[in-house]
Amino acid sequence: MEQKVIRELTDDELRERLDEQQKQLNKLKLNHAVSPLENPHKIKEYRKIIARLKTELRQRELKEQLNNQ
Repeated sequence: MEQKVIRELTDDELRERLDEQQKQLNKLKLNHAVSPLENPHKIKEYRKIIARLKTELRQRELKEQLNNQ
C-alpha cells in the first residue's frame, strides 16, 4: 500500500485497515512459527504497512491538535 493511497483514506478507514493488517500479521507470524512460509518477506511488508498507517494517524492527530490551539 503506497503512502499516496493511505493519505486518501479517512480516519475510520485508516483504523479499520490498521486493524486488518495487524490481524493478518499475527496470522502470518503464527503460520510461520508452525511451518515456514514460502515468502517470509511478507511479514516485513505487513510491518511496514502497519507503520505507515500508524504514522499517518499520528500526523493527523498532531495536525488536529495544532489547529485547536
